[in-house]
Amino acid sequence: MPNKTHEHQEITDEILKEYIIATSSLHRYFKFEWGCLKARHYCGILHLNHANYYILPKIAYSETQNLNTFIYMLIYAYDMKLSNEDIAHCVNVKSHSIVEVFVDIFAKGLLNELKRGVYKEYQTHQDNLTTLRGKYLLNENYKHNFTHHKIYCEYDEFSPDNPLNQFLLYAIKYLQRFVQNKKLLKQCEVILDEVEAKVIDIHRLTIDFNRLNHRFKRSYELALLLLHQSIPLFTTHQKSFAFLFDMNVLFEKFIARIVKELDSDTQIQNQRVLNDLILKPDIITSKLIIDTKYKKRESIKQSDKYQAFAYGIHYQKDVMLLYPKHLEDRDRDLILGNREQAVKLKIASIDLDFDGCYEEYIREMKRRMEVLYGYNFN
Repeated sequence: MPNKTHEHQEITDEILKEYIIATSSLHRYFKFEWGCLKARHYCGILHLNHANYYILPKIAYSETQNLNTFIYMLIYAYDMKLSNEDIAHCVNVKSHSIVEVFVDIFAKGLLNELKRGVYKEYQTHQDNLTTLRGKYLLNENYKHNFTHHKIYCEYDEFSPDNPLNQFLLYAIKYLQRFVQNKKLLKQCEVILDEVEAKVIDIHRLTIDFNRLNHRFKRSYELALLLLHQSIPLFTTHQKSFAFLFDMNVLFEKFIARIVKELDSDTQIQNQRVLNDLILKPDIITSKLIIDTKYKKRESIKQSDKYQAFAYGIHYQKDVMLLYPKHLEDRDRDLILGNREQAVKLKIASIDLDFDGCYEEYIREMKRRMEVLYGYNFN
C-alpha cells in the first residue's frame, strides 16, 4: 500500500511532513519528539494534491490487514448498517479512498430513501398574505398593516423544509468537496430542491426520529460521523482534506458494543458523582467494570489505582483495564485496598489481529472478549 505510516511512528514523507508543519489545523494530530514529527493516536486518511496518505494502527504484519481491521472496527463500533457488498467495497480500496467509499454508501442509501418519498412535517409560519390563512394575528396586523390589502397570519404547512432535511442537504453539499464522483450526491440535492440551504452546527444538532422519518436515521448517522471526522484543508492551489479518528474513542466504542452483546445488562459511559470525584467508567457490566486504555501501559499511577478502587467500591464490582495487544501485551492481577474493602484489578490485553472477512472478524473478537470476560465471572 503506497503512502502509509502508522500511529506513533515518524512521518518520513517530505511532502506530507512539510504540509503538516505548515497547517495549524493538523498540529493536534501529530507531535514533535526528539526532533521528529510523529503521528499521535489518530488513524485515517489525509488527501493532499490528489494523493492519499494513510495513517493506520500497527495491528498486523500485513498492511492490507491493518487497513481492513481499521475499517471493520469503524463499521462495527459505529453500527453502520452495510450490506455485504458495501463492506466488500470498503475493504477493496484501490483507486478510491476510504472516504469516497463511505460517502458513496451514504449517497446510495439516502437516494434510495428519497426516491421512496421526501420526509415532510408540519412547520409553523407567520407571513403577510393577501388572503387569510390559518390564524389572524391581531397585534402583528396593527404593527405592519396600515391598509387592508394584506393580512398578517400564522399557519401550518406540511413541508419538506424541516430540520432533518436541512441537515441532509447540508451534508450533501459539504461532502461533495471530498469526492470526485458527485453524481449520486447531486441527484439527492435535486430531490431536496424545496429545502432551504442552511449552515448547520453539528455540535448543537438535535433531530427527533419517529415512525415516519426513522428510515432516514442510517443516512443521518453516517453523515454525522463523516462530518464530525472531516478536517477541510483548502488552499488556493489544491483541495486537501483529512479524515482522522481518535483510536481511544474507536477502541472504547468497539469494545463497548462487543461487551453489550455479550452482557445485555451492560451500561456504557455511565457517570456518577461520589463526594467531589466524578466516576465515569467506560463500561459497566453486570459484574465487572471495564476501562479501555488505547496506549502503551507504563507503570500504573497512584491516581489510576485510586480511580479503579473508587470504581470498585462504589459499584461493588471488580475492575479491568483493557489494552489492545499490539500496544500492550502484559497481563497482571492486583488487589487494591484491604480485607474490609478490597477490589480486584485485572490488567488485560486483547489481540485485534485476525485475517478473515467482516463477519468472521467480529465473531472472533467476540470470542476473545468472552474469554477475558469469562475470566472474571467463572
